[in-house]
Amino acid sequence: MPKLPPIVQTGDLVLRARAEEVPAEKIREKAFRDLVSSMITVMRKAPGVGLAAPQIGVGLRVIVLEDREELIRKISDDERLERKREAFPTRVFVNPILTRIGDEKATFFEGCLSVHGYVALVERHLEVEVTGLDEEGVAQTWRVRGWPARILQHEVDHLDGTLYIDRMRSRSFSTQEHAKALYGGKPIGEVLRIVP
Repeated sequence: MPKLPPIVQTGDLVLRARAEEVPAEKIREKAFRDLVSSMITVMRKAPGVGLAAPQIGVGLRVIVLEDREELIRKISDDERLERKREAFPTRVFVNPILTRIGDEKATFFEGCLSVHGYVALVERHLEVEVTGLDEEGVAQTWRVRGWPARILQHEVDHLDGTLYIDRMRSRSFSTQEHAKALYGGKPIGEVLRIVP
């Protein structure tokens, strides 16, 4: 198996540039298929629930996402319900276009494989729709609510050079350990009252 690319960390310019569109004819090429396969493997190994091509140093508009039951099992039923977090199989979007649906928003802690070890509160739209091509070059549309919508917004942001730290409530920025110790298990309403 070829060596996996490292996850690029904040400060690298590839994370701050707008990624380039992928020409449709490139999708069927072996190099592109290898890229998608590497992205999925890197995401799972991290482990994470999404990865954008710039996070492995490739400035192309490609994202991969999945939320496996084994990851969700680590949180309580109450947290799962509050976050509207549900498992979904691997999805690949090439040249995704995201549309935010309605005005409903939710704020939760969010982390990023490219800002390793830290989390912060980020407000996101509760429902979104994304269109784009799949890994075979077939047009697709996916409309989701809750945690899958959060993941999509986070990953599409990467393609435009935006990190969650650009959208966070800055006073909530902390290490994962501190956030877990201070807020772990508390309902988000209580957390929002605590964090200035």
